[in-house]
Amino acid sequence: MSTTRTISTRLVPASRLPLVLAALASLLVLPHPTFAQGRLDAQYEATLAGIPVGKGAWVVDIADDQFSASVSGGTAGLLKAFASGSGTGAAQGRVVGGALIATNYVASTTTSKKIESIHIVLANGNVKEYGIEPQPPVDPDRIPVTDAHRRGVYDPMTGAMLRVAGAGDPLTPDACRTGAAVFDGRMRYDLKLDFKRMDNVKSEKGYRGPVVVCALYFTPIAGYIPDRPVIKYLAAQRNIEIAFAPIAGTRILVPFWMKIPTPLGLAMLEATQFISTASPPRVAKTN
Repeated sequence: MSTTRTISTRLVPASRLPLVLAALASLLVLPHPTFAQGRLDAQYEATLAGIPVGKGAWVVDIADDQFSASVSGGTAGLLKAFASGSGTGAAQGRVVGGALIATNYVASTTTSKKIESIHIVLANGNVKEYGIEPQPPVDPDRIPVTDAHRRGVYDPMTGAMLRVAGAGDPLTPDACRTGAAVFDGRMRYDLKLDFKRMDNVKSEKGYRGPVVVCALYFTPIAGYIPDRPVIKYLAAQRNIEIAFAPIAGTRILVPFWMKIPTPLGLAMLEATQFISTASPPRVAKTN
């Protein structure tokens, strides 16, 4: 099974903006055998050229043998007056040898025009079942997604969590030096991280401290239309950055902020609340 994790980073229409909160980006590196437990309760704000365009919440629970994550969000500020939308996403799975192994992923978006739902069922990194409702029309220009493209991949939600190997400080340059694959129910793409710098952040509520900042590079593989301007733009982009902060009590890093240059200005997703708490390991009952 692949030992890498993923980052989902697509510029999307306003109607799908809430899912950006779930599909930020990241990757899984070699697992460490220690089981750790923790919880994250975070809130994010999305801006474009400094103007608020969306808000969302993200909750992650990591136990010794299972995990769950859920996100909800919607358009906000000036954008809401033009294209109102909301969305939810969730993933759950097992914790095996310290690695997060997803088994289910669901996401939905709601606009004034339609409701769309996506579901993915996985087993050891391979997609066993997936679907989009309502089923999108067939586009002959879209590169087909084959069975091979759906093996050794991760869903966007689980892919938004970075697992760092070892026993030392997880916030090191090595956390960024890896790459991964992701399937989001429609599209299959590769992503690569490279270390850029260490930094410090300060949320309005919760975490204040260091983050590791990674560069993010996007390569589409299948399920996309090659002539789409947004695909070409992202594939050529070399200035996307993502900053990772730790979930207390675990070796999991999650995005604190993400920056994507666009022709309309800097698109940014940043935590306004980032509260993480460690949980003591569960002790087996004895007679």
